[in-house]
Amino acid sequence: QVQLVESGGGLVQAGGSLRLSCAASGRTVRNAGMGWFRQAPGKEREFVEAITWSGSTTYYADSVKGRFTISRDNAKNTVYLQMNSLKPEDTAVYYCAARFGSGSSWYSPNTYDYWGQGTQVTVSS
Repeated sequence: QVQLVESGGGLVQAGGSLRLSCAASGRTVRNAGMGWFRQAPGKEREFVEAITWSGSTTYYADSVKGRFTISRDNAKNTVYLQMNSLKPEDTAVYYCAARFGSGSSWYSPNTYDYWGQGTQVTVSS
């Protein structure tokens, strides 16, 4: 039983930065893999970045490589997404997700067990 709440979204100019936070409650997520996904209007939910429970390994989409960084603080049951050099095409609702399984794809939203409500990120030109 996990509840996830995203925060930190907002309006930013192209080239700017935002840091998203995902706070977990109900139970610890120290043993959960964590991921960030995003969804723009009319588009499918898209994988952004993920991190293992230990924080030792990360996975990322090519579209955000070198710009976004995922991290986690297990003591605080919180995962972060630092977004730099933002582009208008990054505009979307960003979702935090947790998975307790193993051996399946980190890139598919179908492999995640819990989801937050999302936070809006809008990047203007």
